[in-house]
Amino acid sequence: MDVQRLELLRELAERHTITAVARATHRTPSAVSQQLKVLEREAGLPLTERSGRGLVLTSAGRALARSATDVAVALERANAIWDEFRNTATGEVSVVTFPTAGQMLLPGTLTDLAETPGLVVTCTDRDPELSDFPALTAEYDIVLAHTMRGQPSWGGRGLTVVPLMTEPLDVGLPAEHRLAARASVSASDVAGETWIGVPEGYPFERILHEIEQQSGERISVTQRFADLRLIESFIAAGLGIALLPRYTSATDRPGRLVLKPLRGVDAERQIVALMRPDRAERLAVRTVVNALRDQATRVQSQHASRH
Repeated sequence: MDVQRLELLRELAERHTITAVARATHRTPSAVSQQLKVLEREAGLPLTERSGRGLVLTSAGRALARSATDVAVALERANAIWDEFRNTATGEVSVVTFPTAGQMLLPGTLTDLAETPGLVVTCTDRDPELSDFPALTAEYDIVLAHTMRGQPSWGGRGLTVVPLMTEPLDVGLPAEHRLAARASVSASDVAGETWIGVPEGYPFERILHEIEQQSGERISVTQRFADLRLIESFIAAGLGIALLPRYTSATDRPGRLVLKPLRGVDAERQIVALMRPDRAERLAVRTVVNALRDQATRVQSQHASRH
């Protein structure tokens, strides 16, 4: 079977429509359909079937799509071995990050990689809901994602998941708040406050639910923002309190905003790199991931030394 046609089947399994596959592979929908028909003749079994106005994979098609992933991984592994012999991590690596991870990890990472000849790292930012992070691996080599303990993991999605760091989430308070002098706060201390939240479906939401369960009080969320800098401005203005990541918050608002650890609540997020397994084999991609891990370790060490 032709490897490129197998890759088209794999793309259909991940993107679900011929139109999306065509757009991602820079082909016309009719060209994609024709290539899949050829692959079906080569396989000798129906690989797709009609469902409404679209196509879905048959059981044989799903099995062959999984095999296509194995083929792609094997090819990238072979290329990586050759790159290692030549000692060249060359090529372009695309990275997408949510904003605070980008602020925390990318400048140092790209500085470290600046002297690597032939390696080009292009970065952009997105801030999707938790369930949308894996879909970004179809467009980018490395997806920086975050999740909380107790939320669904991305294992079983066929992705390579590389842990980078654990970041505590603290309660952000106005500097003049009645709790600002405390070394830490509990769920019962803060449950009755006015809260600034994140959109429903964002990872931090689980911690608010846990605060409600521990305190027995319902939390009042008056505003919701995806942008943590906007949340910080509301806290500094005395309009509420919120959960904020410890390593990247309040650095530009000294004297207006304080962070307090939350006792008795598992308030931390896991930051990981998500990749398609074949892309994870590329030496250039592995080089960038290793630099991200080094930078994550550096950030944690620097913060520990200050406290």
